Amino acid sequence: MNIIKTNKKLKSIGVLLSMFGIVACGQPESSKMANTKKLEPQQSKKNRHWPNGAQLVISFSMQFETGGQPDGAESPFSGKPLPKETPDMPANSWFRYGAKEGIYRMLKLWEKHGIHVTSHVVGEAAIKYPEVAKAIARGGHEIEAHGISWSDQWNMTYEEEYEFIKKGIDTVEAITGKRGRGYNANWLRRGPNTLKVLQDLNFLYHIDDLSRDEPFVTLVRGEKFVVIPYTLRNNDIVNIEGKNWSPDQFLAQLKAEFDQLYLEGASQRRMMSVSLHDRIGGAPGIVKVVDQFIEYAKSHQDVVFMRKDEIAEMVIDDPNTLIDPSEMEYNK
Repeated sequence: MNIIKTNKKLKSIGVLLSMFGIVACGQPESSKMANTKKLEPQQSKKNRHWPNGAQLVISFSMQFETGGQPDGAESPFSGKPLPKETPDMPANSWFRYGAKEGIYRMLKLWEKHGIHVTSHVVGEAAIKYPEVAKAIARGGHEIEAHGISWSDQWNMTYEEEYEFIKKGIDTVEAITGKRGRGYNANWLRRGPNTLKVLQDLNFLYHIDDLSRDEPFVTLVRGEKFVVIPYTLRNNDIVNIEGKNWSPDQFLAQLKAEFDQLYLEGASQRRMMSVSLHDRIGGAPGIVKVVDQFIEYAKSHQDVVFMRKDEIAEMVIDDPNTLIDPSEMEYNK
């Protein structure tokens, strides 16, 4: 009984010492390791640049576009166009891959890692494949607006653009039950009226900007509007499809980008954006290396994966968020 009491007393002393960050002599190795576990983002004292204490925020975009593409849209067969009004059967099947295979494979990846992404949904894609759009929403992912179709809007009048964007969000909301709060124009090509249209439709943010590596605020008619910058260098359609990169090259790019932004994140707010398209990023080899990248990123302390609407809500009223007047002339 005396030995038992002594052991209990020593254990109690050890608990008290650990509360003050002191490791008692003879403490088991497993207990020492427990005292050096990763801090949760909210507990971090050194990283104060994000409201949630992250050193780096990573946000994935997942474009769902299959079925919304116009005739002659860019594909592996674009170099040999068929005569007008002739259906390009293999090109159409390449686009269908996104709805048949790609989105579902990526959804399994996000579920594996317990992260949520932002999905840019073309209205006509949701109409043609409603079960895919619903699956994205059921997974807890953000349903973001991407137009009713793959159409240029930079050359639209204000009224035309308003109807184009509104039809897209109304259509996708009717199918998924989720209304987009962020916007992505076709190939980022918004026009001088776009942000005013988005403001009038109660959007929170847009992503069609390449000017920074962190979210910032612009002013539209004197009111705050969040910009969550896009990153072409981490975009599968640019590098894998456009430059014929291998999966290993894409993984190397993501890791290099992460390493530098993570380093900078110790002294300033940094965000990493990665874009994957249904028919490209959903291919087996790409999903495999993105899986490896996520594991790599998660091995670092204070890395947080977030949807873009969550980021926008977090930073819009944060006093440390940059206000950039670069486009003020268009937003009066």
